[in-house]
Amino acid sequence: REEDAPPPLMYRVERPVFDEAYLHTQLLHPRERSPKTIRQRLAQHCSSERAKAIALSFLPILTWLPSYPVKEYLFGDLVSGLSTGVMQLPQGLAYAMLAAVPPVYGLYSSFYPVLLYTFFGTSRHISIGTFAVISLMIGGVVVREAPDSMFTIQALNGTSTNTTVFIDTEARDARRVHVAVVLTTLVGVIQLVLGLLRFGFVAIYLTEPLVRGFTTAAAVHVFISQLKYLLGIQTPRFSGPLSALNSVTAVFSDITSTNVTTLIVGVVCMVVLYCVKDLNERFKKKLPVPIPGEIIVVMVSTGISYGLSLSENYQVDVVRTIPSGLLPPAIPDFSLLPNLVTDSIAIAVVGFSMGISLAKIFALKHGYSVDGNQELIALGLCNFVSSFFHTFAITCSMSRSLVQESTGGNTQIAGLLASMVVLLVVVAIGFVFQPLPQTALAAIIMVNLLGMFKQFRDIPALWRTSKIELAIWLVAFVASVLLGLDLGLLVALGFAILSVIYRTQRPVILPLFQAAECTGIKIFHSNSSIYFANSDLYLNALKEKTGVDPVHLQAIRKARKRQLKKERGGSQNHLEVQGNGQVAETHTESDSEETRFLEPLCPVHTLILDWTPVNFIDSVGAKAIKLVIKEYAAVDVCVFIAGCSRTLLAELRTLQFFTGVVTPEMVFPTVHDAVLHCRRRTAPPTIPAIQ
Repeated sequence: REEDAPPPLMYRVERPVFDEAYLHTQLLHPRERSPKTIRQRLAQHCSSERAKAIALSFLPILTWLPSYPVKEYLFGDLVSGLSTGVMQLPQGLAYAMLAAVPPVYGLYSSFYPVLLYTFFGTSRHISIGTFAVISLMIGGVVVREAPDSMFTIQALNGTSTNTTVFIDTEARDARRVHVAVVLTTLVGVIQLVLGLLRFGFVAIYLTEPLVRGFTTAAAVHVFISQLKYLLGIQTPRFSGPLSALNSVTAVFSDITSTNVTTLIVGVVCMVVLYCVKDLNERFKKKLPVPIPGEIIVVMVSTGISYGLSLSENYQVDVVRTIPSGLLPPAIPDFSLLPNLVTDSIAIAVVGFSMGISLAKIFALKHGYSVDGNQELIALGLCNFVSSFFHTFAITCSMSRSLVQESTGGNTQIAGLLASMVVLLVVVAIGFVFQPLPQTALAAIIMVNLLGMFKQFRDIPALWRTSKIELAIWLVAFVASVLLGLDLGLLVALGFAILSVIYRTQRPVILPLFQAAECTGIKIFHSNSSIYFANSDLYLNALKEKTGVDPVHLQAIRKARKRQLKKERGGSQNHLEVQGNGQVAETHTESDSEETRFLEPLCPVHTLILDWTPVNFIDSVGAKAIKLVIKEYAAVDVCVFIAGCSRTLLAELRTLQFFTGVVTPEMVFPTVHDAVLHCRRRTAPPTIPAIQ
């Protein structure tokens, strides 16, 4: 029943109307405090608690390893580590092909960085190691700096004068490894420095549509680069702008020389891998661990290749030599650094962006936090230190991370165990994979791209939700496909920044509607900051939306004055001598004419600028606002400002905004304060009743 309904909640506030002058001088003026002595400052910054906090932030493993619940976590980490390690092996071998270095270096890159991340990383679930996009970016740089043409050798055919041109692959591969190692060193240094300088926020400039468009384009590049291995044909590797188109042209121009056996092996591997992944997806709730399709394909194809001698009998390209054991550490050849700076910056930022985005997803799902700056430091150390042990740049892998998390991984103990699986293969049984067909590795790479190709579904979704983000996605994709990943990323970043500028220059601007219309008062609201790029647009919108243009009103006033002067016909005021000898001016009926012509030019007498959404203002914006306040004052329209944050007010004081016609009394903490002040200021005076 209505009478039983609870009474409505009421919200009443009664206080004086505040302006900025009162707030600053009476309420918010800081009290004088005695300065701290040097000893007090040292005690504050050099305490044992602070030293412990720094150590724990730099070595996150110390925060969870001492309290590691063995009975609860160990079995899950063990299963997860073995599953991820089995997956890490074939991906390490395959992604080394993308990086244009011998396959064994992919195994090195799957061991050292994973081991280091266990100690320095803050995410408990991501799988660090080789990744297709980063490997492809490295391969583009490596091929550019060490192309096949640098290692061609001409040899005579017996006693004839004909010569044969062949490539010194050993020298070429050695040079490419040097380039990849130096590039990785530089990537590590950049990430480490950015982390120490607390620049973890740089990832925000790689917005999600940009990253997804870029990675989809990278998937196209990766797929095209693997066609020659799938078909068993020999084509040069291209880099730079239009490299994808050149690679496709080269493949189709030589497609008649396809090795049928290689193609059959590759297609069969792709079908098997796709079926296994589909089964894992369909029955992921029933399977205790995912079926390791990749290691099955590697083992079976290696066995068939060895049993049928595919390399000798059918000219199928195989992995060939995989040296046993780990190489001793060596100092990279830093003479190559000048040519690699730009590429290393791109790889460092992309690698970190992918790592931190996936780490945040898992952290949100499992209820813990990751530190972006520490993640930068961890990735930097993984790349920098590992590069002395002949690795190439790494980041986290989405497919392996999903396996590590879904198989029960709780901490980076799982990653540590995965690296031990890789170490076992490198030290003891690496030679087993020497007959592995390269087309099987190409199949593994291509099937793992399915997740990235599914990102094409973003296009209709973004079309319905945000046209600007769709434009960012498409620009990132098209630019990266046509111009290459490095230039494409630069173009995509530039376009994303331009889109931000466009949106701040074209904000949503509207006059605020009031519950009770206040005659003569207009409230103007804009959802952007005010700076050099949009200050003119802000002022134009202010004049348009409020309907009060001071220039137009000035023109009307001048026209009225001219008409008044014309109608008066140059009539002079009469002078009258008073009894005390002073001269007094006697006004005629022309004064009523002047009053009639100089009545208010506009029904609006007050403008209130709602600056609640304004985050910052620069000197250009401040000067523009002061100028328009003067223009409105000249036509008897008062301008007040409301809703400024304390940070914005501090900026205004620094810019000396409160000088001349602009005073702190014109600024109010809320729009309601400003409206009440304006209504009292314009209200007619009350005449006290006569008793």
